[in-house]
Amino acid sequence: MLTKKLIALLLTPILLINMPALAVENVERDTPKIESRQMDKRAEVLQGYLAKYNSPMQYQAQDFIDAADASGMDWKLLPAIAGVESTFGKFIPGGYNAWGWGVYGNQAIYFKSWREGMFTVSAGLRKNYINRGLTDPASINRMYSTSSKWSTNVTFFLNDMEKFEAQYERKRGQAASMHLIAQAAGQSAQLAMSR
Repeated sequence: MLTKKLIALLLTPILLINMPALAVENVERDTPKIESRQMDKRAEVLQGYLAKYNSPMQYQAQDFIDAADASGMDWKLLPAIAGVESTFGKFIPGGYNAWGWGVYGNQAIYFKSWREGMFTVSAGLRKNYINRGLTDPASINRMYSTSSKWSTNVTFFLNDMEKFEAQYERKRGQAASMHLIAQAAGQSAQLAMSR
């Protein structure tokens, strides 16, 4: 009995020293890996556009693009609908539903995340609208909304995003040109100093 207590007493410091390492190993094993990738150019544009409206979805811009690509649809359609239905996610019935999807009176469909909502709604738009030939806001309006102005408002946001994208590209091109000019000026200054 004394031997067991002595062994336990001697092993306790060793076990305590190794416990943080064992805990880290378990956390690393049980933690899902997060994939890091560069943001799509369209997502950069959309993030800037949504930021302009102070949208809570601005950091999910890549998810919008991924959902649109998965459903084979224009990447601007889902955000445009969110603009009309909830001012880009600012006024929702709850549950991350920025698209008015399944909202009838007091009934509403709730999602667990913006991403889940984006993928669910884009797949639903593909299946229930686009695959049936309802491809533009006016034809989608007939089934999607009771408001006769819905398609006009969706079209406004589609066009506004296109303008924003053109301005974004222009500013990006100007910034790249300025960078090249500054770089060339720096190289010229280095050459002059070396002479």
